[in-house]
Amino acid sequence: MFTALTLTAPAKINLSLRVTGRRDDGYHTLESLVAFAAFGDTLHLRRARATRFVIDGAGVFADESNLVMRALRCLEAYIGKALPTDIRLRKDLPVAAGLGGGSADAAAMLNGLNKLYNLDLSEAQREILGAKLGADVPACLASGPGWMTGTGVEITRLDDLPVADIVLVNPRIDLPTASVFEALACHHAPPPHPSLPPHIANFAALCDFISTQSNDLEAAAMHIVPEISECLQALRDSGAAYVGMSGSGATCFGLMPPAGGADIAVAYRARRPDDWCVASWLIGPGDAEIGEPYQQRPGVTGRQ
Repeated sequence: MFTALTLTAPAKINLSLRVTGRRDDGYHTLESLVAFAAFGDTLHLRRARATRFVIDGAGVFADESNLVMRALRCLEAYIGKALPTDIRLRKDLPVAAGLGGGSADAAAMLNGLNKLYNLDLSEAQREILGAKLGADVPACLASGPGWMTGTGVEITRLDDLPVADIVLVNPRIDLPTASVFEALACHHAPPPHPSLPPHIANFAALCDFISTQSNDLEAAAMHIVPEISECLQALRDSGAAYVGMSGSGATCFGLMPPAGGADIAVAYRARRPDDWCVASWLIGPGDAEIGEPYQQRPGVTGRQ
């Protein structure tokens, strides 16, 4: 029986994002290839007599509005009893950055409490709870590659993606998702039936597929934050094999074969030293199990 747990809430990257329509309730429908990086926020949980919530990091508040606390309250309401927990969240992901940081934190909270208190909730039950917290939370529960459709809560898990390093960069400018969707000028026609990406056999095929799909929110995001285009160009100039914007931005990413990420990050920082920049790699299904935070792989370093 666990009395304490440490979990990583990995960064969610929308490698592609096609907007396929807008519903009567105002929500947009989409198709998106989602992956996760071996880097994220860190959540420490311990059984306690009373709940206490502390955050190490800037940009978010340790109150009932935080998705971590909302996840706790949602789960308590679902099972009908209190789960007093000492919670410490270390925020390493930038806020309002298109990396699903709050959603990843909430998903880690649901997973962690399920294990900490031996609740035996199934993944399907946790997905229902996660959907009440936000469209991205169900995808973050497994932290493995997936194909996201509908409003984002419909996720089909994929067996794996080709191994790849990834460099994540952000100009340190918040970009609320709602603002980007408001600026969206157009979208694709809805697909005639649900689709899945083809089997992606290798790194080159991954880049080709993402290039074909692209990100429909990129132009709208650039209109609000022109620095996004500068980040993308700096990643290209640094040698990334493919560059794109994650989700609604303003975080951009560069993909490259394994062991190439650290050098790309060094080159990027030389061009844009004031940006947030992290070198990491894409994780596969099962890589985000509950346990200690990810250890840095040799040759792939850090955070800024």
